Amino acid sequence: MKNATRLSRRRLIRHHIDKITSSEYIRILILRTIGNFLILASLFMIGKTFYIPAKEEFRFALDQFTKKKYVVSLKPIPQPTPAPQKGLLAKALNFNNTQVLTPEDPNFDIIIPKIAANSKIIPNVDAADEKNYLPALQEGVAQAAGTAYPGEGGHIFLFAHSTDYFWNVSRYNAVFFLLHQLVKGDEVDLFYKGQRYVYKVIGTQVVDPSQTQYLTRKTNREFLTLQTCWPPGTTLQRLLVFAVRVTE
Repeated sequence: MKNATRLSRRRLIRHHIDKITSSEYIRILILRTIGNFLILASLFMIGKTFYIPAKEEFRFALDQFTKKKYVVSLKPIPQPTPAPQKGLLAKALNFNNTQVLTPEDPNFDIIIPKIAANSKIIPNVDAADEKNYLPALQEGVAQAAGTAYPGEGGHIFLFAHSTDYFWNVSRYNAVFFLLHQLVKGDEVDLFYKGQRYVYKVIGTQVVDPSQTQYLTRKTNREFLTLQTCWPPGTTLQRLLVFAVRVTE
């Protein structure tokens, strides 16, 4: 009788332990599932934010390695047919080292040959109104309202890759992601009403988003300012590139 009672108690204790173990297992499983979801969500957001800048940097590095050159032209230039290459290795190494960039919209467009940037420009965009500039930046580069047009001899202010939150960066065009690669003397081409205007970079500067005085710069010569967010993939600061018009 005593043995039966002891056996019954052991079974009851074992059942209780199994019940606790099962509950603990479920709790740990839920916590692990939530943890894994948060990790995957974080990795997705990081990838979504920095994928395009990373892709642009890789393309630029490849262009530099292969010494690829970009030629700017208002109209397409016929390219000679390359001689046929024998063998897979020869074909793989047959890089096209020259590419012609023609404006997407000759009425208002920007081309920066060094970084292969090519985009139409949306004119007269209110830089202080998100409802106005965010839709424009999904289509191209924005010209700040109140600033000059090419050929007018004033200050032209163009901006791109500007957003409300850093995780939305990938929703906007990537044309200015490589602006930080520009140095003094690099070329920037604007097309306006079918005419080409050439500018040379004279300097760059990183500023806080609150520093908007560059938007209303006064100048006695045709001056171009390009703005993008900095560092690439974030909205922490603004990178400004300054250029002046030169003879075509």
